[in-house]
Amino acid sequence: MGLSNFWYYTLVAVVILHVLIAFGYLMYKLSIPKKKNNKQDE
Repeated sequence: MGLSNFWYYTLVAVVILHVLIAFGYLMYKLSIPKKKNNKQDE
């Protein structure tokens, strides 16, 4: 039973870390101001 619990908690930890990293990356991408390339202004 100990090995079964190890894989269960490992999988849960990987899923939680994945969600947190994805959420942080999404917040990072949304917070960056987009640079516009306007070559018509020259």
